[in-house]
Amino acid sequence: MEGLAFRLARREDCGLILQFIRGLAEYEKMSELVVADEQLLEKWLFDERSAEVLFAVLDGREVAFALFFHNFSTFLGRPGLYLEDLFVLPEYRGRGVGKAVLAHLARIAVDRGYGRMEWWCLDWNKPSIDFYRRLGARPMDEWTTYRLTGDTLRAMAEQDK
Repeated sequence: MEGLAFRLARREDCGLILQFIRGLAEYEKMSELVVADEQLLEKWLFDERSAEVLFAVLDGREVAFALFFHNFSTFLGRPGLYLEDLFVLPEYRGRGVGKAVLAHLARIAVDRGYGRMEWWCLDWNKPSIDFYRRLGARPMDEWTTYRLTGDTLRAMAEQDK
């Protein structure tokens, strides 16, 4: 996409990152689940370096963000890039921004020597599913995602005592 540039987030972008997170949560009808704040983002993104944020910038404005981190494939023996979230501002959708962001993330993965790139998509998000399939991404239907959070995570941790 002509004129689109990319940049990794800096510490002073925590407020902007939070705006994108809230926009994504609103789109996914999950706004009540957002507990992140600027201090948490600063700690985990910039002090602990647990994840990275990529912005797509058009005409000096950040129009999309992608939050990603590396995971590891035991079979490949190499890391992979895991895309946690991708969000394009509504007024910029359908213009190739999302595809450009995914292509840039793929370039990061290739340049770093990673073996794969993967992400989740909500089952009801048909526009995104169709978009990903058009790009050649395939669903991993043979896998089921499991999660421990909150009280169940703490209860499991107690079993390690």
